[in-house]
Amino acid sequence: MNPKSYESHGAGDPTAVPAALGLGLLAVGGWLLTTARPWHKPGHPLTLGLGWTASGVLLLCGLVLLARCVRTVHGSPEAPAPSGPEAGAGAPADTGTDG
Repeated sequence: MNPKSYESHGAGDPTAVPAALGLGLLAVGGWLLTTARPWHKPGHPLTLGLGWTASGVLLLCGLVLLARCVRTVHGSPEAPAPSGPEAGAGAPADTGTDG
């Protein structure tokens, strides 16, 4: 029987924290957008503009963070470097002289 009750699974997912932060920014930005509606409570145009600007920045930053995480997780893997004559390894050098 194994004395350890768990196995080491590595460092974990490196995109978990940025994805959670992105979702949090989207939530806060959406909440701020719904609270800064001019038809809900008329206010000073400067206050409304600042609220909408802050909301837009939060929504945009959250969307960028989530998009980067999705591209990292679902992106195509790195293509292996070509080897052999295609890469120039082991191919005779062309000196341009016909000998």
